Amino acid sequence: MFQQVVDFRDECDSLFAVLEPLDDADFETKTLFKDWTIHDVIAHLHIFNVAADLSITDESAFGEFWRDLQASMAEKGMLGATDAWLDGARNRAVFDLWRSYYQDMCTRIEDVDPKKRVKWAGPDMSVRSSVSARLMETWAHGQEVWDVLGKERVDADRIKNVAVLGMNTFGWTFKNRGLEIPSDVPYVKLAAPSGATWEWNEPNDANFVEGSATEFCQVVTQTRNIGDTNLRVVGDTATQWMAIAQCFAGRPEDPPPVGARHRRTT
Repeated sequence: MFQQVVDFRDECDSLFAVLEPLDDADFETKTLFKDWTIHDVIAHLHIFNVAADLSITDESAFGEFWRDLQASMAEKGMLGATDAWLDGARNRAVFDLWRSYYQDMCTRIEDVDPKKRVKWAGPDMSVRSSVSARLMETWAHGQEVWDVLGKERVDADRIKNVAVLGMNTFGWTFKNRGLEIPSDVPYVKLAAPSGATWEWNEPNDANFVEGSATEFCQVVTQTRNIGDTNLRVVGDTATQWMAIAQCFAGRPEDPPPVGARHRRTT
């Protein structure tokens, strides 16, 4: 079993633990992410877990699944297409589906070669990258759940997978917006949840990002505006990057406005 499978399962288990006590009606609670409900969050994670699982284990089935989903999304939108696929299942019923599926999925893929190339909606990727992306999306969408429940999440060092995706998508963040990719990639120094130090690129006093690994991951997944963090950002390139950083696929998205995403306190 490669480490990303362990990390993905652990991240799912963490989200499961905070949601498990909820009543069925609680899943209709709206979050601060585009008014998605908790049901919407879990349904979204579940359908894309299925897509990723198929891409790894059955390329033909993935192609058919993805074509059908794209057609449905074009007609109904992402959430409408997801609910249509779920055929009326909602709330705790979907929560139970998600839980059972990610457990089985991890068992299916734990012995797959992590370097194997698989199809996806965008460019092909390695199995390792695919599983890292599932962890990233679970962690990122999990943030709106923790926020709306008013709970403070205590992260583990498995979020390094998210930080790595944030670093690896530096150039893509600019390219995706039709901007010239800066040649001076910033030095990044982060304090991991364990207290370890994670560093990327050569030290540079004039172009760097420094601070909490959790906050860096929040910025690159756009669950927080850079203005809502204590990250230290110095230099034009570092400042521009942190203002638009996007480690997830798809069209360019803007981060939430300052103060828009936060933990509920009442």
